[in-house]
Amino acid sequence: MEVTSTLPIRQQRIFLIRHARPMVSTKGLFGEAEARQYISDYDAAQVEEFVLEHEAIPYKEVKQVYCSTLIRSRLTARAIFGDDVQLKEHKVFREFERRIFSLPLLRLPIRFWLITARVLWFFGLNNRDVESFSEARQRARRGAEILDSDARHNTTTVLVAHGLLNNFIKRELKRMGWLQTVKGGSGFVSVNVLEKHQA
Repeated sequence: MEVTSTLPIRQQRIFLIRHARPMVSTKGLFGEAEARQYISDYDAAQVEEFVLEHEAIPYKEVKQVYCSTLIRSRLTARAIFGDDVQLKEHKVFREFERRIFSLPLLRLPIRFWLITARVLWFFGLNNRDVESFSEARQRARRGAEILDSDARHNTTTVLVAHGLLNNFIKRELKRMGWLQTVKGGSGFVSVNVLEKHQA
């Protein structure tokens, strides 16, 4: 007699949430030194007040949240899930580092400095004293493995981190068999959801 398994199929979900907007001004033109100071101010800034009521997030089920060690990540996690949730801070979830390159005398919009610095970094031309693009991708892979392992045990896993890091973690999770079911983009407080089913 053939026996049919009646074990329930467990739906696993990983929520990737980007932090809220840091309270740092982007107005005006920036010289090289000011652009470097902007990055320091951005990493130390408080975040703007916001309300996130996302229909996919099971707020009452969330008891712990992964986040980076940067203040904007921690503040956003607390604002979304409250003071009772356990924050699991880990440096593996920090944003990819940025290094302002040398371009003396010119004053330019901060967006120019940040985008150009990132593009040069991608091509390995601007990674002195910071992790390389290859090292950053490996770190994102480790982050994805942490989330995957947690979701196998807890079914619902949440990370509040950073735009670029979240995108690379998402790529790694897809390689591991996760399917994206909610596409929230990469803006501030964006929510992306990936799912996997396991018997």
